Amino acid sequence: MSEERKFICVSCPLGCGLTVTLDDSGEVVKVEGNTCPRGASYARSEVKDPRRVFASTVRVKGGKLPVCPVRSKTPAPKGKLFGIAEEVARLEVEAPVKIGQVLIHNVCGTDVDIVASRDLAAAV
Repeated sequence: MSEERKFICVSCPLGCGLTVTLDDSGEVVKVEGNTCPRGASYARSEVKDPRRVFASTVRVKGGKLPVCPVRSKTPAPKGKLFGIAEEVARLEVEAPVKIGQVLIHNVCGTDVDIVASRDLAAAV
């Protein structure tokens, strides 16, 4: 018996409604509703290994601002996002901070780095 799952594709601004058909072993056998090849790729990824870009802020000691925006350098496994949020919430970094600076390497054992999303100078 096959299973159908429905998704909204987020690969581009069109937001196509996708229908994914899985066989008994959970393998994707058909993707429908996509208007571009990225939709089919997104659907397969969403079924097998859903990932999301993580974004938050970290506390900054001695900075012009008290917090700095951060994000994951690459999408992280969806199931690890709460653990990543907990680890990021415990972090406090020293100013100055440079955009792209790795603040947490291999967060929660995911092979994903948390990086600064902006420059933040030290307080004068």
